[in-house]
Amino acid sequence: MTSADERLTGLEVLAAEQERTIAELSAQLAEQWKIIEALRRKLDVLTDRFLVLEERSAPAVPVDKPPHW
Repeated sequence: MTSADERLTGLEVLAAEQERTIAELSAQLAEQWKIIEALRRKLDVLTDRFLVLEERSAPAVPVDKPPHW
């Protein structure tokens, strides 16, 4: 095998490894986006529930003027 053949084989191996790595990273990224979207939906639900509870527990603010007015 000549030096040029060895270099070409090395480049082909490197390209194949990079292609595999890119595919793995893409799959991991897609999975992470699914998790992020699920967490975002849960956060929205919890935020809504918290706001409802906060509204229920907030004391009514009197509309009267303070006594010193």
